[in-house]
Amino acid sequence: MAKLLEVKGLKKYFNTPKGMLHAVDNINFTLDQGKTLGIVGESGCGKSTLGRVLLHLLEPTEGSIWFDGKDISHPDRHLMKELHQEMQMIFQDPYSSINPRMTVSEIIGEPLKIFKICSLAADYDREVAKLMDTVGLAGRLYNTYPHELDGGRRQRIGIARALALNPKFIVCDEPVSALDVSIQAQILNLMQDLQERLGLTYIFITHDLSVVKHISDEIMVMYLGQVVEKCGSDDLFKDPRHPYTKALLSAIPIPSLGVKRERIFLKGELTSPVNPRPGCRFAPRCPYADEECFKRNPLLADDGRGHFAACNNIKSRKNSEKKNHKSKEDPFMKRK
Repeated sequence: MAKLLEVKGLKKYFNTPKGMLHAVDNINFTLDQGKTLGIVGESGCGKSTLGRVLLHLLEPTEGSIWFDGKDISHPDRHLMKELHQEMQMIFQDPYSSINPRMTVSEIIGEPLKIFKICSLAADYDREVAKLMDTVGLAGRLYNTYPHELDGGRRQRIGIARALALNPKFIVCDEPVSALDVSIQAQILNLMQDLQERLGLTYIFITHDLSVVKHISDEIMVMYLGQVVEKCGSDDLFKDPRHPYTKALLSAIPIPSLGVKRERIFLKGELTSPVNPRPGCRFAPRCPYADEECFKRNPLLADDGRGHFAACNNIKSRKNSEKKNHKSKEDPFMKRK
């Protein structure tokens, strides 16, 4: 599989009255064409900022971004116009991200006008109708306004607009979090169908682990601007390595009366992202933290099988857990 996106040492800092806020701090990853990378973490961990930096809606402070073999870290105006056709975004709120004064056809067709894709009115109407059909919007909604539609249809408008220029790569910034559960499933299935048909590559940003498991090939867990774990979707749920990942997974409810999940409650104060001190940023809340954790920032290390985790005590902790677990059950589950 061809590599479409490569990120090296990416940083995005914001200057605040109290100092430099490290929103995205030394992020490294690659993404193959046609695959989906899920990014999860608490609100404020830098997920959305990372997505915006990749699309140059925010300019990076440091680091490099390679897209389809090109260095796009500091694009000129010509390259930026080209990137706008190849890289798109689907936003979280399907109402605030579209112009309420424009009709469905005008919203979807706006990129076609900006980039002068269609020279004739008939070609424009035909292309908009095709995009509406692609995302499952009925033709009768052509001249409808967004306020007349439900959240699911509004989000379909956003997806159709993102597809208008035939992009290779789409950042999906919590595209289903504002929707009802039944509508969420419809949108997720639509996005997967589009990926198979059009060969799209996604970065899927969410705080919902159940959703990200459904759609992602790989998952990257972020904490206060840094990556703490990255691996295949199934591997993350079967064998989480970082204490923060384990705490996140323990919060997922289990739809079974016979199984009780043992919650991991994190105590302690959050490390400030403004001029953070040396050491692991999760250490003040980590039950396994020792003196070394407060001094040395852990590196994201590969176990040799493509499972990356950033924890100073991962080996000693894993050996301890093996001794303590007498059964092969999920360590976060126990029978009533």
